[in-house]
Amino acid sequence: MELIKNYFPDLTKQQLEQFEKLESLYQDWNLKINVVSRKDIDELYLRHVLHSLGIAKVMQFNPGANVLDVGTGGGFPGIPLAIMFPETNFHLVDSIAKKLKVVNEVVEGLGITNVRTTHSRVEEIDEQFDFIVSRAVAIMPTFVHWVKGKIAKPQNHELKNGILYLKGGDLSEELESYKTATIYNLTDYYKEDFFDTKKVVHLPLKYKG
Repeated sequence: MELIKNYFPDLTKQQLEQFEKLESLYQDWNLKINVVSRKDIDELYLRHVLHSLGIAKVMQFNPGANVLDVGTGGGFPGIPLAIMFPETNFHLVDSIAKKLKVVNEVVEGLGITNVRTTHSRVEEIDEQFDFIVSRAVAIMPTFVHWVKGKIAKPQNHELKNGILYLKGGDLSEELESYKTATIYNLTDYYKEDFFDTKKVVHLPLKYKG
C-alpha cells in the first residue's frame, strides 16, 4: 500500500480506503475462487495494482469517458483504474464467469459505482468506447481484430482514442506494422525491478461507423 501512496500522493481519503481494502478482499475471495496466483497475491500492490495504474501514469481519463477492459480476469487493470478515475465509466469483460464473480464481489465490497461487468467474448460487445485497456491477453494484431469497430468517434482526451495495452518484453516485431503506436516504458515512472521490461502501448484506432 505504501507503493501506491508513494507514486500517487494526491489520492483522496476514499480512494486510499478503497485501495487498502483491495488486499483483504482479494485474499478472501482468492481462497474460494483462484484468480490470482499465490505468489502474486502476496505482492498484489506491486504486480497487479501498481502495474494496472501504469496506464494512469500515461493517461488521465476524463469524467464521463467510457473505457472497456478486455479479458479483465480478476479485475485488472479495470478495478484499480476505476478507483483512480471515479467519474469514468468502466466496462469489464471476461469470457470466464467465475472470474467475474470475484470482480463483482470486489466491486461491491469497495462500494464502486462506476464499474459494470459482462460475461462475454469481446467480439460480442456491441458498443463503442473512448479507450480499450487490457493486460497482454493476446498479441497486438489479434487484439486489434477483436476490438474492431469498438472505438468511439468523439475525441475528448490528450491521447487519441484507441488501445492502452500493458505489455512486457521486446515488442518490436509485434508492433512492426503499427507505425502510430507509442511505447511508454514503466521504468520512467516506477523504480522497482518488476517493471524493468513492462510497458504501456498506446495504439490510436480510427472510428469505423
